[in-house]
Amino acid sequence: MHVPAARIVSGLAAAALLVAATPATQPTLLGFTDGSSKTEREWEEKFKAIPQPANMRAAMQRLTARPHHVGSPYDKDNAEWILAQFKSYGLDAHIETFDVLFPTPLERAVELVSPTRFVAKLQEPALPQDPTSNQKAEALPTYNAYSIDGDVTAPLVYVNYGVPADYEELARHNISVKGAIVIARYGGSWRGIKPKVAAEHGAVGCLIYSDPRDDGYAGGAVFPNGPMRPADGVQRGSVEDMPMYPGDPLTPGVGATKDAKRLPISEAKTLTKIPVLPISYGDAQPLLSALGGPLVPNSWKGGLPITYRFGAGPAKVHLKIKSTWTLKPLFDVIATIPGSSEPDQWVIRGNHHDAWVNGAEDPIAGLVPELEEARALGILLKQGWHPKRTLIYAAWDGEEPGLLGSTEWAEAHADELRTKGVAYLNSDTNDRGYLGMEGSHILEKFINGVARDIDDPETHLTVWKRLQAATIQNGSAEERKDARSRADLRIGALGSGSDFTPFLQHLGVPSLNLGYGGEDDAGIYHSIYDDFYWYTHFSDTSFVYGRALAQTVGTASMRLADADVLPYDYTNLAETVHGYIDELQKLASGAANAARERNLEIEEGSFTATNDPHTPTIAPPALVVPPHMSFAALENAADSLTKAAEHYSQAYDRAMSSGDAERAKSSLAAVDAILAHSEHLFTDSKGLPMRPWFQHLLYAPGFYTGYGVKTVPEVREAIEQKKYGDVDAAVTRVAGVVNAEAALVESAASALGKGQ
Repeated sequence: MHVPAARIVSGLAAAALLVAATPATQPTLLGFTDGSSKTEREWEEKFKAIPQPANMRAAMQRLTARPHHVGSPYDKDNAEWILAQFKSYGLDAHIETFDVLFPTPLERAVELVSPTRFVAKLQEPALPQDPTSNQKAEALPTYNAYSIDGDVTAPLVYVNYGVPADYEELARHNISVKGAIVIARYGGSWRGIKPKVAAEHGAVGCLIYSDPRDDGYAGGAVFPNGPMRPADGVQRGSVEDMPMYPGDPLTPGVGATKDAKRLPISEAKTLTKIPVLPISYGDAQPLLSALGGPLVPNSWKGGLPITYRFGAGPAKVHLKIKSTWTLKPLFDVIATIPGSSEPDQWVIRGNHHDAWVNGAEDPIAGLVPELEEARALGILLKQGWHPKRTLIYAAWDGEEPGLLGSTEWAEAHADELRTKGVAYLNSDTNDRGYLGMEGSHILEKFINGVARDIDDPETHLTVWKRLQAATIQNGSAEERKDARSRADLRIGALGSGSDFTPFLQHLGVPSLNLGYGGEDDAGIYHSIYDDFYWYTHFSDTSFVYGRALAQTVGTASMRLADADVLPYDYTNLAETVHGYIDELQKLASGAANAARERNLEIEEGSFTATNDPHTPTIAPPALVVPPHMSFAALENAADSLTKAAEHYSQAYDRAMSSGDAERAKSSLAAVDAILAHSEHLFTDSKGLPMRPWFQHLLYAPGFYTGYGVKTVPEVREAIEQKKYGDVDAAVTRVAGVVNAEAALVESAASALGKGQ
């Protein structure tokens, strides 16, 4: 499900200038005393030498040999094969099964019925070069999972990306989608937002197409001659309303076990309100060509050789979708390495194994490095290595339809995870290029340390140095300044779109999402062409970045499992929270300024004076000017967190430099139990407004972005959605969890001080 990362232009020239000499002695690892740090590095060097690209290539070829979506025979076969692999590595492994609602199509139709007739193919053709593209009998057809059934005929309206701002533009042109079928292009938001917003505006159906400007021939040669999406390529995908809650639509908040109490399908809140189908740009072009009405703005124009117009009419379209609505089994493969001294602290590493079709890039490119990590750890176990904390290696099922396998497992084990989960490490897709790092900011310093110890396979710089170079070359002025002057590269906050979601945003387990990419454009996302042939011709063809991912996530897993004290850092977290507050203040002042400016322009008659009578538009409505918003409570809480972080850092440094290793370890062990609950303090069991499943008050997917993150979401979305009366209470609630975090960090600093 992971959306391919933004493409970064190579920065090799800049990187060469940034190479620094390797220090004679390596610094002590975060969370380790001097002696244990040296031992850890020795084990890590042994670990990093083990993963082999040839093994990953062979595993990918086996796992992608047939379509393996939820409920398919090869999905179960793959799960059993992965289980056998884990066991062959010497790990204790089993399969946990859940039963989830997973609709699959019986009937699909898209037809232009006037002013001319055209019947969409709704199929991706087999290609003679690509041996697995002819397995249509086993593959899911092109569709959007969790679309309701429907059979509608209505005028067609083009809505660009179909996000709320696009409907404001439509209103200015006096175009309504009420009673219409909308056609939106992929991009701009997660796909499930498009039918959600369309239904809110009265549409009766939704088509989503891949425009060649976004991932087709505008980006290069199309498959099979190049990596980009061909004319008949289609992006499958879920349209479940995951910003409400992910996982099985019928069992929100509880694991979908056989005896779980299930909602009637009619009461499931995450199904669409209107029927939805995805189509190719080959099928979309005749529909868009038939539209009349005004010309769209330049920013709405795609890459097709047509004149893009809004509609409505004269194009009228018939859309039909009918699916089976049955339960299908999920097969989560779970392997465990018990901890030697802290078995009740769990470090969880996961990647999903299901795919929309053959799924080489998404997800198998991320899964085969995980298997190599597990194999390498099994070898280390035989050589005498034992982690202090329990390591759990998971291969999730059902991620593509809606994070099903990870969510159901996390909900089934929720009580344990709230008390035992100390880290979750996720990967999904993997390609050539730069290391992507997103996650909890208490892990920012930690993952920067890991990135400094991994070599890029093509430039032989560290992956940290190469990412720094790319940020300097391609980032904003502020990003360049940070990359040059800040000790750690900033990591992104997590929204949704992959299996970290239930761990971080429902249960408060600190999480990271890691993967390489940025150097090979892809246009086969969620299509029949995401397969072994495509990957071995156009992506990480030598699997050296698969090896780099295994080294990266495996090293991170070992460090988290072996550390004398959990390697959390709060200085970067406090700085990040202050940054979020600055953003909120700018958002609030920007909303006020924008409202005043618009209202003044309306009063002055600017919109009337500049209206072109040949292409008339309607002046936008006046806006309510937001009241003054006070962020003082949140600022004070962030100040308290900054002070607590400084105290903890000072106490930690004193403990580590005391020279008394045994005393230091005793002190660190005492504080470890305190730190284990620090991320969980950012959650509130009441959850976010309108979606209580999401309980983290710092990070959440946006209600109208889907994948994209909203930081301090309750406050930010209250401002964005003009619910200004809700801001004060939201600020108070977030300030409360930040103050609680500050108090915990102060208690950890005090515990360290008592041990000296």
